[in-house]
Amino acid sequence: MLGHLSISGYVAESSDSEREKASSADNQQERLVRLGWVIGFVDGEGCFSLGLVGQPDRPGRKGYGIGYQVFHEFVVTQGEKSLAALEALRSFFGVGQIYRNRRKDNHREDIFRYVVRRRDDLLRVIVPFFETNPLWTAKHKDFELFAEAVRRMEAGAHRTSEGFTGILELASRMNRQKPRTNRIGILRGQTPDTRDTG
Repeated sequence: MLGHLSISGYVAESSDSEREKASSADNQQERLVRLGWVIGFVDGEGCFSLGLVGQPDRPGRKGYGIGYQVFHEFVVTQGEKSLAALEALRSFFGVGQIYRNRRKDNHREDIFRYVVRRRDDLLRVIVPFFETNPLWTAKHKDFELFAEAVRRMEAGAHRTSEGFTGILELASRMNRQKPRTNRIGILRGQTPDTRDTG
């Protein structure tokens, strides 16, 4: 159905031969269908996520400088019956992994997650793709906050209290699944004069 789905030709740096291929009416139409499928699939099933992993100093191991590590990931989740869609997405982007989450509840199929965590892959492939081909739903705003946070982390901002606080504030405006009070408490632990203004 999706043929040879790949990111080649979809980002600004495509080669001349790829541009020539895409110039024919048939290839142009096929390209738009594939592009629309990727954007729509991610709009409906994807997530741009920032999270925290706590690790203070403990006997025999030095913790993170601030006591927390910020992690970033782009994820698309599907049931086992739709695994082929995740494989097509992985093939399209050429980065990331697919992981199985075994169900231990009353569901009949396992869940699979296409995940891109490597910062280089996010900055080189995922972020440029969605900047060139924006999402259509409210998820677009989450993506913009995510891209800003990943860029700040690439610049090392997460290693300072001030930079960490800025990234955490970006994360608090995304997805809104974790109560703000948890994040504000973490902020107060790192920067005692931080207040909840929202």
